[in-house]
Amino acid sequence: MAIGRRTRDALAVIAIALACAGLLLSPAFERGRGLSLDALTWLRFEAFGNRHDAATSPAVVIAIDEESYQAPPFKGAPLLTWTGEIGRVLTAVLDGGAKVVGFDMVFQTSIEQSEIPLGDSTLGEKTRGFDRDFLRALASAATGGKVVLGEIFGEPPILPAPGQRIAVRQQQNLRPLNTYTDSDDVVRRHPLSLSADGKIIPSMALELAARATGAAPIIAADRVTLGDYAIPGRVPGTMTLNFAGGADDIPTYSFADLRACALKGDKDYFRREFTGKVVLIGTVGIEDRRVTSKRFATRAEGARRPRCVLGERRVAETFARSTIAGVYIHATAVNNLVRQEAAVELSRPAIFAIAAGMALLAALFARLLRPIVAGAILALLAALYVGLATTLFNRALALPLGEPLAAGVLALVATTGYRFMVTDKDRRLLQKSFAYYLAPREIDRMLASRRLPQLGGETREVTVFFSDIEGFSRIAEQMSPEQLMALTNEYLSAMTDVIEAHDGYVDKYIGDSVVAVFGAPLDDPDHAKSAARAALDCKAKLDELNRTSTAFQGIKVAQRVGINSGAALVGNFGSQRRFNYSVMSDAVNVASRLEGANKFYGTTIIASESTRSLAGDAFAWRELDTIRVKGREQSLTIYELHGCAGELSPQEQALLSGYAAGLAHWRAGELPQAAECFAAGAHDDRPSALFAARVTATTPNDATAWDPVRTLQEK
Repeated sequence: MAIGRRTRDALAVIAIALACAGLLLSPAFERGRGLSLDALTWLRFEAFGNRHDAATSPAVVIAIDEESYQAPPFKGAPLLTWTGEIGRVLTAVLDGGAKVVGFDMVFQTSIEQSEIPLGDSTLGEKTRGFDRDFLRALASAATGGKVVLGEIFGEPPILPAPGQRIAVRQQQNLRPLNTYTDSDDVVRRHPLSLSADGKIIPSMALELAARATGAAPIIAADRVTLGDYAIPGRVPGTMTLNFAGGADDIPTYSFADLRACALKGDKDYFRREFTGKVVLIGTVGIEDRRVTSKRFATRAEGARRPRCVLGERRVAETFARSTIAGVYIHATAVNNLVRQEAAVELSRPAIFAIAAGMALLAALFARLLRPIVAGAILALLAALYVGLATTLFNRALALPLGEPLAAGVLALVATTGYRFMVTDKDRRLLQKSFAYYLAPREIDRMLASRRLPQLGGETREVTVFFSDIEGFSRIAEQMSPEQLMALTNEYLSAMTDVIEAHDGYVDKYIGDSVVAVFGAPLDDPDHAKSAARAALDCKAKLDELNRTSTAFQGIKVAQRVGINSGAALVGNFGSQRRFNYSVMSDAVNVASRLEGANKFYGTTIIASESTRSLAGDAFAWRELDTIRVKGREQSLTIYELHGCAGELSPQEQALLSGYAAGLAHWRAGELPQAAECFAAGAHDDRPSALFAARVTATTPNDATAWDPVRTLQEK
């Protein structure tokens, strides 16, 4: 069963949209899918900043940073020897009112376990009891469930030293620190639970958030719930991280400053800074840094909270990595859980629907509009969509960016290609085939209406343009047929280009003559002005051809042009099988007679009074005469088109003024005065010479010999 063109194109547009959306959601583009979250995080930060004041952050970080490594007494000492001071800070923080402390670092061994020989024993035996204060601090915190040590699941697992595990009551206060990376090695999601030995264990972040809120997590196969919060996550067992931008979202304290503060005994500082907080202790340096969805919205890091003892440390604002320390990933997860604002990603069917919708719009634009216009509208639509997505992400809803925008661009390109190869192929063939027979705009109108040309027409106000070459028979006698054809073709091509440049339509060629119409088929309210400009430009173009064209063989060619405006029937005329777009009316006959009148008056362009009235004073006109042409009883006032107003030389202005005065005397019957005026220009102006001879031949006392209307016997 054959289908129509419209149905075919509609099906093609739908198929292209669905194919583009499906392609962008295929596994081939999996690695680039997370870019939407990265872009949204950056756009939201740049557009809105951060929603929350850093001081209200549920989670804070105690950073073992470069300042701590360089501060006494830690400078030059391995981290393994810091345990006593870490225990001191842990106790001070919990005494200050922290809800729970999590360790984002693992001390796998203790210096007390060292078997390195030292004197007559080992280093471990010599340092027995070195970790006692640290273990006591852990045990005290574990009693109230206020400390969680980190471990890392793997083969083999990374566990805290045995003494630390015993101090925190083994698995009761041990939680995994494992993270989740996408296929492009970027951290955008965080595990909520992990499996070990057949048991489901909450992650460090979920455990800390649960203890901070006092709600036990419920871990099901398809959903994890914390209190009344059903944690969203597109990947089972994970949450999508909703990173804030910049470096001030997670309050950070230098471990060196807190250790000095604990030694000072400033309990008020600890209460002021840590009451009700979830505290994470971890390293912040060049190690354990991860690329996250915050990578485009990072800023220079540093301890930015008020200091207790040490002086303010200057942070270089010009240096920002695209990575963040791993401890901030856990802190962000805790904040998202406590604030109940983990990012909500759409399901794959929903993403497909949005991508297909964008692709369908792009395909429609490409099918119905010019490619550059379709591209501009798609760009505007994409900008609006990005703005909407950024605004919604400020409320944690993550609309996809990459899939819809890429699908839209791909659909635009594919539909443009389809249009060129299939849809517009028929249009181009029709335009190419009929451009030599029909008016280009009539072809466009026919294609737009999807209807074939039909016989019939309509009455419209138009201006008809007639021109031919003066003395064409004489020129033909001087040239071979091939040379004559070359001259005629170049002349007609040049005149056609000028006419069409002024929105005229060349109706037909009759030998060396050109018949054109202005105001049809294209509507042109200024058709008389367009015809007048075209006539002047044709005259100028012929002057140029006389100077430069090799086809003219050095022959100086002149032309005659007649212009007339009036009502005419325009449309398709002919037989049912073959017809032309043309114009018919008395206005056409008059234009033909005016073209011929140039031969008598020795002029180039003659227009009727109706054309003169419509074209107006933008042109320099000379009222030539009132004539009665062959085949018409009604007289016509005719005008010579001299040029554009304001472009005449003083001599030309004087000639026209004198001629106008002589014509006025002639019509008033004042023959002596008329003769004087016409005689002034008769030596180099043929119309003046004709009138001078006419006045001389008229007997002043014989009223029957004087007639203000001239009758032309030739066409």
